[in-house]
Amino acid sequence: MKYICVDCGQEHEDWPALAYPTPLSYAQLTEEEKKEAEVTSDFCVIIHPEHTYYFIRVVLIQTVVDACQDLDYGVWVSLSEKSFKEYYENFENKAFKTTYFGWLNNHIGPYSFDTCMEIGTNVEVDNEKGRPYIYLHQKENNELIRDFYSGITTEEATKRIQVALGN
Repeated sequence: MKYICVDCGQEHEDWPALAYPTPLSYAQLTEEEKKEAEVTSDFCVIIHPEHTYYFIRVVLIQTVVDACQDLDYGVWVSLSEKSFKEYYENFENKAFKTTYFGWLNNHIGPYSFDTCMEIGTNVEVDNEKGRPYIYLHQKENNELIRDFYSGITTEEATKRIQVALGN
């Protein structure tokens, strides 16, 4: 599948990662509330009077059962303040490896909003490999989790990519 990358402007033949530029919690803020938040390509902090929320950018790999490649999602998870600070302080440390608990914080199409929210994850950090990978916790009757563990077809992956690219 050929596409033009929005980041580099080049034509590619591999599948693009389906990336979310911010956590859903940030995207839902008003313009005024966004002034009290900080967001970069890897970190997001949302400050509310009663609580501060911490997010990092991660990779969710969706297995494609009938292809030689998988479909990658660039998504966000919320972390505890302690985990966020440790990850932030070690972000440039290539030897840093750890596992955190995090909550998925993006609405991933084609799944319903309710399906994507309140999914616990293991956040596997290995800075030598790049952004952390996440593994979804099991939950009954959840289509996203079922597909994460069982895989999707190339046809379904292509459909998702075309929707994301606006085709």
